[in-house]
Amino acid sequence: MVPEIQGQMRRAFAIARKDIRIYYLKGPVIIFGVLSPSFLFLAFMIGRNLPVDFLIAGLLGMTIFFTSTSVTPVIAPTETQTRNLERLAAAPVSITTILIGDMLASVLFGMLISLVPILLGVMFGVGVAHPLVLAVAIVLAAFCFSAMGLVFSSTPTSMTSTVMMMSTMIKFPLVFLSGVFIPIHDLPAWGQALASISPLTYITDLCRYCFQGAGANYYSVPMNIFALVVFLVIFMVAAVKLHERSLPMRL
Repeated sequence: MVPEIQGQMRRAFAIARKDIRIYYLKGPVIIFGVLSPSFLFLAFMIGRNLPVDFLIAGLLGMTIFFTSTSVTPVIAPTETQTRNLERLAAAPVSITTILIGDMLASVLFGMLISLVPILLGVMFGVGVAHPLVLAVAIVLAAFCFSAMGLVFSSTPTSMTSTVMMMSTMIKFPLVFLSGVFIPIHDLPAWGQALASISPLTYITDLCRYCFQGAGANYYSVPMNIFALVVFLVIFMVAAVKLHERSLPMRL
């Protein structure tokens, strides 16, 4: 049992390395993962007198969200189009292993790009009050949002634009309901209710806590971490089930 798990993990890392070489510089990844959140953040920031630590915390949460959900939706439709998925399906590798490999490539991308807002914060004199909590939050959120991207990519299509359009229709409303631009406690009751079912809310809240210190977060730290773990499990289980159903339609 253990050798089989080790073998599947080696295959997952091999798939991740392949994804890194092929997909990191793809147009949809750059546009939806890096440029879109940057321009959206600048459009909101300009002309508003907001604390720098508030802005950096929101930018970090949004960066992890967009970057970690930009790689996984691209992989499945592209590999369906190039017939590479057929070769993977014929190999001694499970669907779960393929998805873990795709997720690992997305996680690394999200974690690397998340260093940018942290460095910007350092440049503007914003310190990290809780670095260990921030490190755990970034890793956990990257896994959670990458698994979310796998759910998007389960649509049995070879058109990347179709998947990205669908994911964008879900992601952009979440940005405005998750405390990125407006603190949760300033939202109306219905907004707070919707925010509670958004995974972005919990990483944004953790970023606020880590940059702004104790008392700056809406939920408790354990609750935020627990919520991200729950969302990760839900997204991963859903992704495996949906991809198992859609794989025959892709081949």
